[in-house]
Amino acid sequence: MRKYEITFIVRPDLEEANITKIAEDLKKVLTDNGAKIIEEKPMTQRELAYEIKKFKTGYYFFYKIETSSNDAINEFNRVVRINENVIRHLVLKVED
Repeated sequence: MRKYEITFIVRPDLEEANITKIAEDLKKVLTDNGAKIIEEKPMTQRELAYEIKKFKTGYYFFYKIETSSNDAINEFNRVVRINENVIRHLVLKVED
C-alpha cells in the first residue's frame, strides 16, 4: 500500500457550504477510486505566503490516504486541475 499526503487550498470568497461541498466531492473522488482516508484535517482559513490568482487567503484542507494503485491520485489530480475553486494543490508520496 502506498501512502500519500494531499493538501489543497480552496478560494476564500465562497460560502462555507460550497467550500465544504468541494472538500467532500474531492474526498469522494479519492474513495471512489480505491483510496482509504487515514487522516483528514478540516478547513482552516490562512493567509497565503504570496498571492495566488489574486487571493491573499484560502481554506486549507489536508488528507492522508492509502491506496494500492495510482488511480485515485491520477483522478484527483485531473479533477482538481479543472476545478476553478481550488487555487493550489500538492500531492506527496510518503514513506513509513
